[in-house]
Amino acid sequence: MSRSERLFELLQTLRRHRLPVSGKTLAQELGISIRTLYRDIASLQLQGAAIDGEPGVGYVLRPGFLLPPLMFSAEELEALVLGARWVGKRADTRLAAAATNALAKIGAVVPGELRHDMDVSALFVGPKDTTELEKIDLAVVRKAIRSEHKLALVYTDEQGAQSQRTVWPFAIGFFDDVRVLVSWCELRSAFRHFRTDRIASITPMEQRYPRRKQALLKDWRAQRGKFPR
Repeated sequence: MSRSERLFELLQTLRRHRLPVSGKTLAQELGISIRTLYRDIASLQLQGAAIDGEPGVGYVLRPGFLLPPLMFSAEELEALVLGARWVGKRADTRLAAAATNALAKIGAVVPGELRHDMDVSALFVGPKDTTELEKIDLAVVRKAIRSEHKLALVYTDEQGAQSQRTVWPFAIGFFDDVRVLVSWCELRSAFRHFRTDRIASITPMEQRYPRRKQALLKDWRAQRGKFPR
């Protein structure tokens, strides 16, 4: 690994740690000596990287630092392209368009050889079922999740019975043949999973729900661990 690649990998490692991380841990993750780590951190700081900390205390990278030009490994680039292609085929129209735009923005700033690799990537996503998965606008649902606002919805269960629900939406699960809205349901006073193709209507509410999205997601994961089908 060249020194420039090592410095870039150090930045990526720091980005993965939201809290201060010890120099020993960083050195172990990178497979370098602690002395080399200290030199690399000093080099990045001289280049403008906002790395706070010191030996014996730990290090954290403050948000906002980018190392131009934008660099990815071959596998990272393949993951981005494949993921964007999957979203383009499996997500709703607005999210699919966003994935295409994101790839275009990445392609505009990566070096020429990486842009070529993006263009000739041989990883593809198979065609989707042409059946529309839902009648509601998932962009409305995503907006409610981002802003932590309640939704009023009419839901049809497996037996065809409809019910009105007020929910606290905090996640959406995307599968090949179904999408699932994960929410806290006020009617059931519990976490519930709503197939989006069974939601007859959805109405955004002005009221924010009383808990943070991250807290709901943490509790849901502790109880369920994964999306049920």
